[in-house]
Amino acid sequence: MPALQRDEAQTRARLIDVHRYEVALDLTQGEDHFGSRTVIHFTAHDAGDTFVDIQPAELHTATLDGHPLDPAALSGNRLPLTGLTPGAHELRLTATMRYSRTGEGMHRFTDPADGEAYVYTQLFMEDVKRVFAAFDQPDLKAVFALTVTAPPGWNVLGNGIATQGDPGHWTLAPTPLISTYLVAVAAGPWHSVRTEHAGLPFGIHCRRSLAPYLDADAEEILDITRRCYDRYHQIFDEPYPFDSYDQAFVPEFNAGAMENPGLVTFRDEYVFRSAVTDTERQTRGVTIAHEMAHMWFGDLVTLQWWDDIWLNESFAEYMGYQVLSEATGHTDTWTDFAVARKGWGYDADQRPSTHPVAPAPQDVPDTASALLNFDGISYAKGASALRQLVAWMGEKDFLAGINDHVARHRFANAALADFLDSLARATDRDVHGWAERWLRTTGADTLTPAVSVDGDRWRLDVHHTGSRPHRIAVGVYDRDLAGAGRLTLRDRHELDISEDEGHTTRTFPTPAPDLLVLNDGDLTYTKIRFDPRSWQTAAQSLSQLPDALTRAVVWNAARDMVRDGDLAPTAYLQAARDHLPYETDLAIVRGVLAFARTRISDHFLPTADRPQALATLTALSRDILRRTEGPAHGPHAGLRLTAVRALIDSATTEATIQHWLDDGSVPGGPALDPELRWRILGRLAVLGATTPDTIDAELARDPSATGREGAAHCRAALPDPAAKQAAWQALFTTDEEAALSNYLFTATATGFWAPEQHDLLRPYVARYFTDAPVLARHRGPALAVAAGRDAFPATFVEDDTRHLGETCLAESDPTPALRRKLIDQLDDLRRALRVRAAAAHDLPGAG
Repeated sequence: MPALQRDEAQTRARLIDVHRYEVALDLTQGEDHFGSRTVIHFTAHDAGDTFVDIQPAELHTATLDGHPLDPAALSGNRLPLTGLTPGAHELRLTATMRYSRTGEGMHRFTDPADGEAYVYTQLFMEDVKRVFAAFDQPDLKAVFALTVTAPPGWNVLGNGIATQGDPGHWTLAPTPLISTYLVAVAAGPWHSVRTEHAGLPFGIHCRRSLAPYLDADAEEILDITRRCYDRYHQIFDEPYPFDSYDQAFVPEFNAGAMENPGLVTFRDEYVFRSAVTDTERQTRGVTIAHEMAHMWFGDLVTLQWWDDIWLNESFAEYMGYQVLSEATGHTDTWTDFAVARKGWGYDADQRPSTHPVAPAPQDVPDTASALLNFDGISYAKGASALRQLVAWMGEKDFLAGINDHVARHRFANAALADFLDSLARATDRDVHGWAERWLRTTGADTLTPAVSVDGDRWRLDVHHTGSRPHRIAVGVYDRDLAGAGRLTLRDRHELDISEDEGHTTRTFPTPAPDLLVLNDGDLTYTKIRFDPRSWQTAAQSLSQLPDALTRAVVWNAARDMVRDGDLAPTAYLQAARDHLPYETDLAIVRGVLAFARTRISDHFLPTADRPQALATLTALSRDILRRTEGPAHGPHAGLRLTAVRALIDSATTEATIQHWLDDGSVPGGPALDPELRWRILGRLAVLGATTPDTIDAELARDPSATGREGAAHCRAALPDPAAKQAAWQALFTTDEEAALSNYLFTATATGFWAPEQHDLLRPYVARYFTDAPVLARHRGPALAVAAGRDAFPATFVEDDTRHLGETCLAESDPTPALRRKLIDQLDDLRRALRVRAAAAHDLPGAG
């Protein structure tokens, strides 16, 4: 199946304009297939040839201007259209299409809780052809008029308001001009909560089995939606451009959400069945705000080609965090961004697969290469760059430029040059020069301070390694003599770092500080280091810094130092042990525990040191639990839940967590909900302390989709040769009938590779590098990504694993999606080997 080439898209766009699609979908044809009938009205500017995209189970008929086309001419999911004459044309196609089980195209899901079936579309970036025939590229916008025939009792949602005529026959209001990949349909017996705001119908929707959980959070979700909607109308001059705003929480969704105009689809894990922290609720809110930003930036104004996908995602990422903090009670969003997202960007930017935030057009020659750029660079680094841009040019001018851009390109397409021209019209700063240095370069800069003292004065020298200018705040902190260990902010100085490598120097007529924090406030994207006195102070008093965002900057710096071999992993663990019991910010506690539990314990430490690391994390979790004891846990419920999860995941013996499972509660709370029960059972499975019968009994207790995934995870985690073989066969079969859905694949894969079971698992390491390429070729990009992300033997931090992976890349011709994941995983493995080697040479615990 050929990927669409950029030059092919440009040629097609020069030849034709597309005006209108009339699409009829028949969802009553069984569990495997649906009917698709498409009429496309388009105009050819000149005589020429082109093609339409369609990937059918069977193409029944095709006619162009009433003349039949041969369905047998379909090749590589392209039907040739030859001999076009200048003027208007009408193309009609009738086909039978396949439902997907991988979250691509028209995904079908049967809820094990009640047997009800649901379908929804995910057409990004090149999957329209899986649902209906189209000229599938973002710059051929058109009006879409859809009708849907659905089984009795189903409701249909789409980009426009849906109305039912005869029973089962639904008509969706025609869209304004939108790109093909933004068309959306969701059908099934949805549970819906509807309201109205600003004269528009708003709705939230989920599976019936999740109805009680959606109802419990409906007001929170709708309140955030209304507040963000109102805030965007303060930001944008252009009003919301569509006729309704529905948000559907759909099963087995690969991404976090998708910005379909008028019908945003979210993964339905955002409908919380079990207890969650306030930070997790905030994350849901950020996603709501992120997707709403796309209504203007992505849907109303759309990229010309996929090299500019960063602008869609970076802008929405930035606005999601910023708008939620401005419009709701979630005021600490940037702390969560620093802890949970920014490391994603730094990690991606230091791998061989790194790319500029805005890659050159020639570096994105087709859709397959474009799909690889949905990563931490296009999201987290790009959002960080925009945050630095706002700090540099000012928010007022930034938003003026944004509004100019939207006004000039509404219901059309635009490129990076158009965006920069609009920003340049709003400011006297050299935006184009800034973009060259920030958006066209790769890698993370590093800022390292040196402090020298001359009497009652001190001098700061900041050494800059890299090529970007930075506007940063320098936080100057002193020990509070009146409070044990407390640090107080003396001053915060603004400092401009030039793009040139070298030193920036400032002298201050005051005593030297105890702690100096570069990039305090986290307004730029750069790694930072500490002078010796500052690191000593941070190691002793990190939790006593007064601002959570400052603490996040320090923790991120420690994380980077570990990854770069400048700080012993055990020193990071000790800092967590010393400071997390006193940390009040949930995002920091969760992020530090996650890095310590996964990257440090499972990758950066030698296998022999892992039990002690887990014991440290268990003791740390117990300390947090003791600190949060009390009636109903009050404001500490989120910290307590985070500690419970960490203790479960770090347990090296079964006694405590088995006792919790038997009692149905943690002493002092919380009670065990389904998420915690499956988490405990998964850990017991790894430790060899449960049985298949116990897993089956828990599934009978929780027969939901989440329960089914939990059971698959637990079965794969059992330290039993037969269980491992069964899991492997389920993961890597190419039999379409037996193949796992995307979510069951991930659940099984994440249960399979347990560091405690290396002797049992070792034969599967080599098998991975032969079986994964075959799976990727058979099951497509979404499963290829999952196979590279979740099924890779990452805990085998050994040269043999590296060699096998490099041989696979050189000789097995993995698909682009799998190749990218393998490149990244192997780079992470090499980094882990370097960190282990550095630690073995008595790496000091200071930066």
